[in-house]
Amino acid sequence: MSVPWKLACVRCDRTYEGMATRYRCDCGGTLDVIHEHTSVPTLAEFDQRRASNDPLNRSGVWRFRELVLPLASEFIVTRGEGNTTLYDHPGPAKYAGVDRFRLKHEGENPTASFKDRGMTAAVSAAKQLGMRAVACASTGNTSASMASYAAFAGMDAYVFIPEGKIAYGKLSQALAYGGKTIQIRGDFDRAMELVQQVCDSEGIYLVNSVNPFRIEGQKAIGLELLQDCGWQVPDWIALPGGNLGNNTALAKGLIEAFELGLIDKLPRLAVIQAAGANPLYTAWSQGSDELVPVKAKTIATAIQIGNPVSFRKSLRGIARLDGVVAQVTDQEILDAKAHVDASGIGAEPASCATVAGVKKLVAAGVIPADANICGVLTGHLLKDPDVVVNYHRSELQGFDSTYANPPVVTDATLQAVLAVVRAQ
Repeated sequence: MSVPWKLACVRCDRTYEGMATRYRCDCGGTLDVIHEHTSVPTLAEFDQRRASNDPLNRSGVWRFRELVLPLASEFIVTRGEGNTTLYDHPGPAKYAGVDRFRLKHEGENPTASFKDRGMTAAVSAAKQLGMRAVACASTGNTSASMASYAAFAGMDAYVFIPEGKIAYGKLSQALAYGGKTIQIRGDFDRAMELVQQVCDSEGIYLVNSVNPFRIEGQKAIGLELLQDCGWQVPDWIALPGGNLGNNTALAKGLIEAFELGLIDKLPRLAVIQAAGANPLYTAWSQGSDELVPVKAKTIATAIQIGNPVSFRKSLRGIARLDGVVAQVTDQEILDAKAHVDASGIGAEPASCATVAGVKKLVAAGVIPADANICGVLTGHLLKDPDVVVNYHRSELQGFDSTYANPPVVTDATLQAVLAVVRAQ
């Protein structure tokens, strides 16, 4: 079918038809969507769409459809994704040591993570291709999103997860939405290998971030963030890095907006990895463009990935945006999370790598304290409630509950309760 884009290999530049059912080039490289922009709305027109009651215009992805994926409307599967809040709260800023630090909370999406932005695009592409089933490997958020959008579209969904390495707040969503869940006795990277083999064998559509349309949907995080900022580009944007599709997408969308003249400069990018799942940080800090997979282990399960599929695309975007990569320990993530949560915003552990990373980069003099900084929180607080409760009860083995807010047990008498209240 003829569409106004093509797929191009990031490694050898070979191109394929825009709706080809493939995820990699014959050389093994991942694929980019290359648009033929014939007509792009003005910033004022994008703003007018935001005030519309049309479901496509109200979506924080399909509002930008000319920049994301100009599919015919009958194929679009949307749940009103996007429209997440850009919080401006002094708590996280003070903790990070900066004057102002706004946080865009992607946990406010329909299934409570940023994955919905990419999934609406991938499942819509699957619908246009006539697919009846989709599949993914996941540490949690992708599976929840895919199962929801597949159910909404009337498709079967197959979830491959590493056994025992998924937060129940996420697994419960995949099960509830009807996803057929297969627990692999292995890590995420093994689950990723298997799901690709099964999709090839059974004609099932793969919607992990190796899917080029996932990246297109996730570009809308940056586009909507700019819209939140009145189209004024911040100095820095920071976000976590796991499978690296999110920072790849954000960079791609910003570069395209700049090249189309929609914005007059590019921000710098900070990608934050957990120290226990840090292949991008290792390569970047060594000046290498070669991926050396690691055995990932971190309390931030959403970024517990040792062999990220978007590694090469990620490096390209970081270079173009004059970006940096940092790593933070699980203790630093938990302490940052305590401050994000206590501000009334709340987020899952992986999200809070953003705040921990900015704090570290400010302390190192990489990010100035007076810079205009925006960060991305990728998932909702209740995605991993066990970590929250155990942290505040000082029951997380191997970690200090530095900023614990434990529950207080007291006798069931007015005198005893008043003593607790008056002690605050």
